Amino acid sequence: MTHGPHLPQPEVIELRLLLEAIYQAYGYDFRNYSLAHLKRRVEQRLLLSGFASISHLQHELLHNPELLPIVLQDLSINVSEMFRDPSFYQALRAEVLPILETYPSIRIWHAGCAAGQEAYSMAILLHEAELLERSTLFVTDFNPRLVALAQEGRYPLSAIKKYTANYQASGGSDSFAEHYTVRDNHAEMAAFLRDRMVFSEHNLATDGVFGEMHLVICRNVLIYFNAHLQNRVLGLFVESLCPGGFLCLGSKETLRFSEHAPSFEPVVERERIYRKRRRPPQEETP
Repeated sequence: MTHGPHLPQPEVIELRLLLEAIYQAYGYDFRNYSLAHLKRRVEQRLLLSGFASISHLQHELLHNPELLPIVLQDLSINVSEMFRDPSFYQALRAEVLPILETYPSIRIWHAGCAAGQEAYSMAILLHEAELLERSTLFVTDFNPRLVALAQEGRYPLSAIKKYTANYQASGGSDSFAEHYTVRDNHAEMAAFLRDRMVFSEHNLATDGVFGEMHLVICRNVLIYFNAHLQNRVLGLFVESLCPGGFLCLGSKETLRFSEHAPSFEPVVERERIYRKRRRPPQEETP
């Protein structure tokens, strides 16, 4: 049996039992997430809640379902911003949108959507390219709270300066302010962007494929998974993408060591943009 990095044996056992309890009682599967990542999140919950140990937290969680949304929020990946990594969006504009333009309808899956910032960023790109009206963006996360936040599309005004700078650096051609209205010290994203989105819960650890996608965006999510779960999720993306469809990963993620790497060819390797081969690797001609 292997243990997480720098984790003493009792904590490993407690943490694994907590993850098993969450799965058995509520169906949320964190058992193949990075233990180091989960350890940090759980320790923070212990400090905030005053629980004496991970075992104490497990006991309370099993006997108090109202604690579940709090723990799910702790374990969720909710770090994002609009037009994060502007060079990635420059590459999308140059290399991916011209291909998407050739399709009569466009299906895009944002897997692990956080609070929806990247989905709205993509919708703005499509709008500027006059492709939004024939696009459907499927925006998913396992955490229903994050899905609800993404559907609201409301972001603090304090973040808008950064979002605007990212948008401009990504090659945005309009005023960023045209894409939102200000209300109650928040920026609410325009309805014409949200109207092209379908929001739903989807758990990458346990749920099935989203079929016939032309583009899958899952950036900075795989880094929180162990190798087994990374492999499962990449296989899910292979099955969900149509031949010639695109997959976008985060800057610290790569297909290089995955068994699914032969199913893709790099489009812009430095931005982790890949394209699914039109034929399985064994059918490729030398």
